[in-house]
This record gives sequence, C-alpha cells and structure tokens, in this order.
Amino acid sequence: MQAAFSSIFGQGMNIIVGSLTAFIIGQMVDAVSFRWMKGLTGDKRIWLRATGSTLISQLIDSFVVTYVAFWLFRGMTFAMATALAMTAYVYKFIVAIVSTPLIYLVHAGVERYLGPERALRMREAALRVPDEQ
Repeated sequence: MQAAFSSIFGQGMNIIVGSLTAFIIGQMVDAVSFRWMKGLTGDKRIWLRATGSTLISQLIDSFVVTYVAFWLFRGMTFAMATALAMTAYVYKFIVAIVSTPLIYLVHAGVERYLGPERALRMREAALRVPDEQ
C-alpha cells in the first residue's frame, strides 16, 4: 500500500521542480522571441509573433519539464521522456494554432478601447530600445 501511495503521490516534487524550471526558461524565450519577431514585423503579422513565440517557448517548455521531472528525477528512459514531451507539444501546438483568431479579436478590442492614436503610441513605445526611452 505504501509503495502504491509513494508511486502516485511521490512524484509531486519532481513535477514542481520541472514545471518551475520550464516556466522560467519558457517565459524568457517567449519574451525574447516575441520582441525579436516584433522588431522584424513591426505592426504587421500579429499572428507570426504571437503564435510563433508561443510555439517556440512551448516546445522548450514541453521538453524541459518532461526531461527534468521524469528523465532526470524519476529515471524514465530518454526515449520515453522524448515521446511524452513530443505528445505534450503536439497538443500545445494545436491549441496555439486554433487560438490564433482569438489574438486578432482581442487585438481589435484593445485597439477600439484605446483609440487609434493611443494604440499607435503604445505600439511605437513597445518597439523602442530601452536606451531610446
């Protein structure tokens, strides 16, 4: 009974460590890749920077959390951890692609709320390098 309990509930710490590690790395990669893509595209191709940065960061997130939580701490085989990470990423990939139209809907709502001039000023400010501000 104790072995079953430990097997099921004893995985918590490795999942927490894996998730936090993946979250930190994934968020940094997402922010950097979004900013880089925004510099390339300016105000055009919202879908590319929003969905593209998400796809990149979720790829990293999927593999980091799985490798840290299960391969490193739980002794899962590398092949099995890779298959698990790839499956998780496929789901995240599908959700990111399917939710792309929502990005445009939210963008239009924010633009309408802020007004065209204020929205433009905010977009321009977001593109500035910190030294220019």
